[in-house]
Amino acid sequence: MDSLNLNFKSTFLTNIPLPIPLFPSHKSPSSAKPKTTIHSSSSFSSSVTPDPWSLSDGNDPTKPKPRSKNSKNPLSDDNARRIIKAKAQYLSQLRKNQGSRAQTPKWIKRTPEQMVKYLQDDRNGHLYGRHVVAAIKQVRALAVRGEGGYDMREVMASFVGKLSFREMCVVLKEQKGWRQARDFFSWMKLQLSYHPSVIVYTIVLRIYGQVGKIKMSEETFLEMLEAGCEPDEVACGTMICTYAKWGRHKAMLSFFSAVQERGIILTAAVFNFMMSSLQKKSLHGKVIEIWRQMVDKGVAPNHFTYTVVISSLVKEGLLEEAFGTFSEMKIFGFVPEEVTYSLLINLSNKNGNREEALRLYEDMRSQKIVPSNYTCASLLALYYKNEDYSKALSLFSEMERKKIAADEVIYGLLIRIYGKLGLYADAQKTFEETEQLGLLSDEKTYLAMAQVHLNSGNVEKAVKIIELMKSRNIWFSRFAYIVLLQCYVMKEDLNSAQVTFEALSKTGLPDSGSCNDLLNLYIRLGLMEKARDFIAQIRKDKVDFDEELYKTVLRVYCKEGMLRDTEHLLEEMCTDQSFKYNRFILTCFRAMHNQIEDDQLDKKVLAFDHPDTMAIELMLSLYLADENLMKTEEILKLLLQTAGGLSIVGQVINKFIREGDALKAETLTGLLIKLGCRLQGATVASLISLFAKQRKLKKAQEVFSAVADSSTCEKSIYNSMIDAYAKCGRPEEAYLLYKQVAEKGHDMNAVGISIVVNALTNIVILVPISISNNSSPSAGKHREAENIICESLEGSSELDTVAYNTFIKAMLGAGKLHFASSIYDRMLSSGISPSIQTYNTMISVYGRGRKLDRAVEMFNTARSLGLCLDEKAYTNLINYYGKAGKRHEASQLFTKMLEEGIKPGMVSYNIMINVYATAGLYHEVNELFQAMQRDGCLPDSFTYLSLVRAYTESLKYSEAEETIDSMQKRGIPTSCAHFNLLLSAFAKAGQMGDAERVYKKLLTTGLYPDLACNRAMLRGYMDYGHVEEGINFFERISESVESDRFIMSAAVLLYKSAGMELKAEGLLDSMNSLGIPFLKDLEVGLKLKTS
Repeated sequence: MDSLNLNFKSTFLTNIPLPIPLFPSHKSPSSAKPKTTIHSSSSFSSSVTPDPWSLSDGNDPTKPKPRSKNSKNPLSDDNARRIIKAKAQYLSQLRKNQGSRAQTPKWIKRTPEQMVKYLQDDRNGHLYGRHVVAAIKQVRALAVRGEGGYDMREVMASFVGKLSFREMCVVLKEQKGWRQARDFFSWMKLQLSYHPSVIVYTIVLRIYGQVGKIKMSEETFLEMLEAGCEPDEVACGTMICTYAKWGRHKAMLSFFSAVQERGIILTAAVFNFMMSSLQKKSLHGKVIEIWRQMVDKGVAPNHFTYTVVISSLVKEGLLEEAFGTFSEMKIFGFVPEEVTYSLLINLSNKNGNREEALRLYEDMRSQKIVPSNYTCASLLALYYKNEDYSKALSLFSEMERKKIAADEVIYGLLIRIYGKLGLYADAQKTFEETEQLGLLSDEKTYLAMAQVHLNSGNVEKAVKIIELMKSRNIWFSRFAYIVLLQCYVMKEDLNSAQVTFEALSKTGLPDSGSCNDLLNLYIRLGLMEKARDFIAQIRKDKVDFDEELYKTVLRVYCKEGMLRDTEHLLEEMCTDQSFKYNRFILTCFRAMHNQIEDDQLDKKVLAFDHPDTMAIELMLSLYLADENLMKTEEILKLLLQTAGGLSIVGQVINKFIREGDALKAETLTGLLIKLGCRLQGATVASLISLFAKQRKLKKAQEVFSAVADSSTCEKSIYNSMIDAYAKCGRPEEAYLLYKQVAEKGHDMNAVGISIVVNALTNIVILVPISISNNSSPSAGKHREAENIICESLEGSSELDTVAYNTFIKAMLGAGKLHFASSIYDRMLSSGISPSIQTYNTMISVYGRGRKLDRAVEMFNTARSLGLCLDEKAYTNLINYYGKAGKRHEASQLFTKMLEEGIKPGMVSYNIMINVYATAGLYHEVNELFQAMQRDGCLPDSFTYLSLVRAYTESLKYSEAEETIDSMQKRGIPTSCAHFNLLLSAFAKAGQMGDAERVYKKLLTTGLYPDLACNRAMLRGYMDYGHVEEGINFFERISESVESDRFIMSAAVLLYKSAGMELKAEGLLDSMNSLGIPFLKDLEVGLKLKTS
């Protein structure tokens, strides 16, 4: 009974039959291999099948007994006992492997009478007797009849008195239909052998629970109590699992409380079932309560328990308890699942615990758990948030290596990361890839791409992305309208911006950022009246202002001279506690209330030690617009009393100049001169530039004269004055000023040099030809420009891209094409990046940037313009063609270069030879090699490397080796790269003898084999099954080479192939201690198997 009880306890949750493995019988030297058939629970056959343990009389002369070294006395039963014991062991192992649904009977001792009964019931080799199997079939057959279509008493009449209680329980347990189970149980209670038992009631509860007959389960449970059967943990667990399975959580928790009161301790499986069911309905609080009660009862949790509980703790935001449970789980030896790591990483990310999230990820990797795309998305979001873009891209590369499918969230994050890095083309490519994969469905992905286009300044593409999203009926959120408004503001499309703002307003009160964007658009377009009306509207709507919006509104008021509105706005800002100690507000207040004696003003308001530049600019604009020069002068005096005040005024003047507000800049300048201030260099330069724009050369000269004799006169002042002469049509004075500065020993910077060269080359000037004042028009302006260029290139001046572009442009205009090319060479050698203005001769820029189409376009453009392209231009494009695998185009261009009469140099030959060598065209390589020598270009190491590559790619191994020998004879230094090409070729072909010979030759040259050479050798030994040679080679180099994953993995396989398990294990341990993962895709003798 106890054994049956245990069987019921182990199967109350499921009734799914398990597959039964078929075990092959042991071979006997004296008999052929018999076939054994094991019958599963789905087939109830009473036939006895032969098995390998049948008895023999031992008199078969063809099957003599094996001789034994130590002979024993023969047994009286002719080895029957041995056979019976062996069969017992066989059936015991067979039953053990079948698990809880075993169909093989237990092997037990029986009396002779029991054995007779056992054989009469045809039990030999079967779990149930013949009559039990017949009863199971009889009851199961009733499933085809409807309700009331049979009488169980009539059906089971032939079995009355034949079934024991235990056998009736078996028949009941094997039923699949709840009606048949119900009716059979009713019949069962009428039998004399029946007695109430918790076991039989548990069977019925399980059957009802599986089909959701909860009411019948409850009635059966009450009947069990009335019958005097005390429910055990199995019966209670079955009832609880029934409630849990069908979502009756209220009843389940009520029943669970009753079970707790009765002192019944449930199993971990039942607790798991309860918690899992509650978790599916997001009742995480209840899950945690059950978990705590489970811990209080001392029930040992398993792996599934911890997984469910940690998930609920995370969902409830119980960070400390979740991590505590996670640590406990690991202490007890349970390896967390990926979903557990993922939840904790995401929780750490949300709580800003970056280090903990990364530690969890590293822990997960150490367990060799492959992260899901959800985990990767959490980590990418973490890296994006912390601006750690390199790690984000590295993680994405790792996802591709591990074939982790990226979802739309990951692609959206990747688009944002590319946008932050300025990799706009990669972002566009990722967006297109997302669409091709059919993943593009979320608004966030479209808007991420639109924002990338906005950041790149490509407004049209941003608008198209949003229009595409709209055409696909994707819902427009507030954020979508905000991004669209930004597009129209950047595009300066006023009508569309206003329509979008109105649409945004319909979704709720507009945000301060959108208001600020539209207001800035009005200011930029000069629509100040609309700006004032818009400010009035948003103030009426009580939009929540942020600091930026306040500043923009104040900027409008100050520009328009709206003094009263400015005062009201400043008072409103001061009432806002978030701006109480804002430096911008304090500066504005101090500027406005300089003469006010008000004891109520906070001392901090009167502090003016570190004024805000923008506030000073707005206050000065306000009083200048109001034509209040007295108040303006007061602010200037106040500023000049502070440290750095003059610098702030200079910044304000510069800003007025950039905005084109010449009147304010000139007024402030006049006031500063009146106050006797020595202007800073930047301010002076800005003033001169301002007068130059206004063509007021005399004023510019006056300002320059005031500081020209000063030792503090800066280069920017000279640059501005030279620019003023040029803009006012006086290039001769510009050149003379440049010469005067040079004679004083001052080195002009790149800006001044560019200005004077540009002035000399673009305008016909009057050049002095004698000491007298006589002058005449001359076209010799290019000569002076060339002199300046030569002096600048030979001197110590630091030149920038604009300066080099100006020089090249000047010499092209003068017809000095070769000089222009040499300037470009100097530009490159100086590390200065060329710009698009030099595209006609800067083909190498695009070659280096791997922009073949653009490089070809620039080349064709330069050629169509009639520019004489030199060897470098051809060579760069040939090189780029070769790298792109376009050998035919490279060959055509090389031929074109020869036809143009350009004699190739060693670099040109080397590049073209390498293009052919990579394709294995050794005939073409030989022809070029000979031509190169005929032209007087001596081959170098790179030339021979290409030659060896050509021979090895064409399987001309002897020629490749001769090439290396000829290098040594000519005194050209060889390298490991030369030998490695030949070594790899021999190793791939399986010619390990030749490979060893080349390896020894490499050593004799005084070279030390690099990692690539050692890998090539070991690869050859392993692929072609040279185990002993491979082991010897590894042991020879193991002390001298650095730890390498491939070499160590290959050595482990070679040791195992040679039966040296101890050495293999030792090397594996060494790899593990070094953190070097083992390569699993290697195989000894792979090439032999393939061939």
